Amino acid sequence: MELEARKKKIPASLFNTDGKARSIRDAIKKAKKERNAIITEIKPASPSEGMIKAVDPEETAKAMERGGACALSVLTEPFFFHGSLNNLTKAKYAVDIPVMRKDFIIDEYQLLEAKHYGADAVLLMVSVLGDKTKEFYEKVRGLGMEAIVEIHDKKEIPIAVESGAEIIGINNRSLKDLSINLEVTKELAPALPKGRIIVSESGVKSRKDLEFVLKYADAALVGTGLMRADDIEGAVKGLAKK
Repeated sequence: MELEARKKKIPASLFNTDGKARSIRDAIKKAKKERNAIITEIKPASPSEGMIKAVDPEETAKAMERGGACALSVLTEPFFFHGSLNNLTKAKYAVDIPVMRKDFIIDEYQLLEAKHYGADAVLLMVSVLGDKTKEFYEKVRGLGMEAIVEIHDKKEIPIAVESGAEIIGINNRSLKDLSINLEVTKELAPALPKGRIIVSESGVKSRKDLEFVLKYADAALVGTGLMRADDIEGAVKGLAKK
């Protein structure tokens, strides 16, 4: 297993987990006052789309920031998404906005690793962690990072809420067949407690899609639609401008 190989190569004791993280929560709140809050994603490939685009993480991150992204999500999973921790680090130090590590987090080692490589936040999936979500969320906060805790359906809401998550992501993509339905955000958002920041994830490919999900969410995470654009900065501007 690739994770076990990394553990042997770089023991967790060697990670530097000092340093103050940038806040995605604050970035979303600030962006909402000025423009649409967009978390853009550096995503070279995906299981449903295959190879999307080979990217220079530094230049892509800078273009997204110039376009008005309030935060970045960087895929670090190497096999299905062609991501890497090096992409995370390069993107982080190319911009001033918060950067989130997006991966299948299943081990505390990955949290230490995320902080070491520059992540300000991580994605925690209730579908992956189940009842361990709260435990992992508390470990993330203990490292000074934030987390977007992701749900896919109503059954996952209590776990996300009880974890204490301040930011809850609603993934519009079905885990069963990878199909996308933006109505998932419309259905789940009203069932979440007031005061939580809601991020709609997956499926925003146009201004119309964005306007729909932002009726129910505070921010949208946009990946594939932007990665396919010839002019990423211009595409981000087109979504971020109110």
